[in-house]
Parts: sequence; structure tokens; C-alpha cells
Amino acid sequence: MQAIQITTTGGPEVLKLQAVPDPVPGRGEVVIRVHTSGVNFIDVYYREGKYKAPLPLIPGGEGSGYIQAIGEGVECLKIGDPVA
Repeated sequence: MQAIQITTTGGPEVLKLQAVPDPVPGRGEVVIRVHTSGVNFIDVYYREGKYKAPLPLIPGGEGSGYIQAIGEGVECLKIGDPVA
């Protein structure tokens, strides 16, 4: 898959479209096919280095979409469920 990724802090020029591995859910996790995501001030602060975050970072911690894959131990959700 492709994602906008931050590998170093700085201005907007550090935002790079990168090929990244497809996510695989771990125990108790799900993978969401994102339909809509929100990029907010916290993401800008991470990009600028004002707030520390482990790099590389894919901005956009808010979103909605549909369950695409389910990890072991997840029982209350099923593939195709809408989530936000």
C-alpha cells in the first residue's frame, strides 16, 4: 500500500508518498480500510517536531472506514463492519 509518511521532522516538504507494507492485525487488533481520515494540529506538531513521536510516522490518527482484517481474539467485530 502507499501512505504519506514522515521520516524526519520539518516543514511540509518532509511529507513523502511511500510504499509501506500492508498492515497485518496482531492479537486483539483489526485492520481498517480507511474511507475518510482527519489530519489535525497534532499531526502538524509531530511533523514539525514540537511533539515527539516515533518515526517513521503516518499522520492521521482519526478516521472511519470498514474492518478489512481481524486478528486473533477479536470476537465482537466482523469483516465489513463500519467503524470510526
